[in-house]
Amino acid sequence: MKRNEWEASFEAYVQRLLDDFQVPGAIIAVAKDGELTYEKAFGYRDRETQAAIDLDTVFGIGSITKSFTCMAIMQLQEEGQLSVHDPVITYLPEFRTPNEAQTKSITIHHFMTHTLGFPPLPSLIPAMLPSLQADPTAESLLHHFEAECQHPIDSFEKLMAYIEKFPFELLGPAGTQFSYSNEAFGLLGAIIERVSGKTYETYVHEHLLQPLGMERTVFHVEELGEGDNTTMLYTPRMNDGVREVVRAPSWWDAPSMRAAGFLKSSARDMLRYADVYRTGGLSNGTKIISDDSAAKMTAPHVRIDLSRSYGYGLGVIPFSEDYTLLTHTGGLKGITAQMFIVPEAGVTGILLTNMDDAPITNLTLGLLNSMFGRPLETQFATFGEFEVPLSYLQQCPGTYKSGEGDVAEVRFDEANRQLELVLGSDVFPLRAVGGDTFLFTRHNVDSLIRFVRNSDGEIKRLAMGSRQLPKAT
Repeated sequence: MKRNEWEASFEAYVQRLLDDFQVPGAIIAVAKDGELTYEKAFGYRDRETQAAIDLDTVFGIGSITKSFTCMAIMQLQEEGQLSVHDPVITYLPEFRTPNEAQTKSITIHHFMTHTLGFPPLPSLIPAMLPSLQADPTAESLLHHFEAECQHPIDSFEKLMAYIEKFPFELLGPAGTQFSYSNEAFGLLGAIIERVSGKTYETYVHEHLLQPLGMERTVFHVEELGEGDNTTMLYTPRMNDGVREVVRAPSWWDAPSMRAAGFLKSSARDMLRYADVYRTGGLSNGTKIISDDSAAKMTAPHVRIDLSRSYGYGLGVIPFSEDYTLLTHTGGLKGITAQMFIVPEAGVTGILLTNMDDAPITNLTLGLLNSMFGRPLETQFATFGEFEVPLSYLQQCPGTYKSGEGDVAEVRFDEANRQLELVLGSDVFPLRAVGGDTFLFTRHNVDSLIRFVRNSDGEIKRLAMGSRQLPKAT
């Protein structure tokens, strides 16, 4: 494979990032028109034994699993077994929300686009409870969510019962508010089961993985055989104020939420999968979904913020005047991953690491910038200045918390007449870029936040990342 002009500087950039974040291992692979054009492994799949990484090393892909789930739904729609515009209760009559009318109005489409109106709920922790209890590195997480961890949510039925009983306020009518929902995608797995008559895992294996030739993609690494080129997992933690990265061998699992983020795969398999979106449904000689289904999956159904939209299990981002970026990240203990497709350029890519909280956005952005001839740290989007009156700024301070444990504090810096975002021990100045939207820069990557108001104009939530965090009272 001929070496590209950009590779040396990009690889030096990657190595610096991985060293700074103490990431034990990673692999980056890119294809052009379905042919592998770049692959590079960094570090080790097992730091202690210095076992090497290659294209067939299996990593976790986390929430990239969500696009597989949506693809399964599109297949069932093509077969006439459901419509994405069907109410969810057609297939899950036990499903309830705090508002009966809203329950009836929520469709499969709303689940697939995170627009059902749910704020982030704490259900993922009890859904993973048995695997967390078996993992010594999860002790602090279990302590933090002690109240939620009295009973495991180990079935779809228990997940629906949990949602019915959990006290929360809906964000708005279905289809009006975007907020990332693992619960919605967990229950898409239930719909696939009830419609197909097969378990979610069996359906995905038989109708997606096998036809695509993804022989190293599984829900459980035990299916591959012991020691079969699978990565070790690592997690960062603070020890007396010093960051260290520790070995954390056990994989987390959630039977009721496997459809939301629990597949494991290799770089070779993931390039084959990404090709489905480059071609409009075709990969490995198999037409896995129709052109129309592929177009619907990659259409920008809902705006997340000023630069990002969401399709069905895929983010949709303008990369330049000429290109669109289709992408999804994944993260869990021992997992940070990102898949991307630039259809107009015929480019697909996958980045896999064996540590949570790895700088995946920096890595992906640096790779795309390098390939497309832009300076390494060029941002996905740029924004002009926006004037905000002082009276508005003074409405924004407060603490914003999600059921998943995220906490963000916004405060007003009187001296500089500026808002600040506090995340843990880090403080970021906020710059207004539009209406209720502000920008902050973390690890050299620009991110947007948005203050969400009720009908009376009162700020009720903070949209940060892909979730809406309610304001603490």
